[in-house]
Amino acid sequence: MNSTIVNLNKIIKKGILDSELDFERASIIERKLRVLAKEQPDLNEKRQQIRAILKEYEEREWSRTENITAAKIQENDLAEMIAEQERLFLHNRKHLIRKRLQELSISQKDLGKILGHTSVSYISELVNGINPFTTHDLIIIHLLLKIDFKDLIPTMLKVEERLKLAHVIQELSNPKLKLNEQSLELVAS
Repeated sequence: MNSTIVNLNKIIKKGILDSELDFERASIIERKLRVLAKEQPDLNEKRQQIRAILKEYEEREWSRTENITAAKIQENDLAEMIAEQERLFLHNRKHLIRKRLQELSISQKDLGKILGHTSVSYISELVNGINPFTTHDLIIIHLLLKIDFKDLIPTMLKVEERLKLAHVIQELSNPKLKLNEQSLELVAS
């Protein structure tokens, strides 16, 4: 599956965030957990763990003003943009899946059974983008719910890959090969 979609359990297991992008992604997960924990109290413990990891990162990276450089602020801005694109993708995917489930009179719990997941909480985490679907799950959802792969599989690149791609395209100097800076999609000339 796409490595840009964060796995809640991996964050908790690792116990530390390494980058601004990891921080932004974990912040989004924490906000989702705040809402979901109202319906599923068993998620409160995970939310508290994520909050502690976020707090540690903020204290380590942002508490001393001499560590805050223009480059760090630029990295943060880019991370916010990427995390927001990912959040919107997951939001749209969730609504497409829920809409199709409703149209077919299939419950989210039934979808979990179809995918082979027995935990109601876990299928909720998958649909809400807190944990990533497997490629196998997405193939079944595509076939069962008739949702296009482009709406199921994120195509966002890691920051390092984005920068490398932009650099290579610039290096090629091909006037027919241009890159949209925001989406990093190739633009036909």
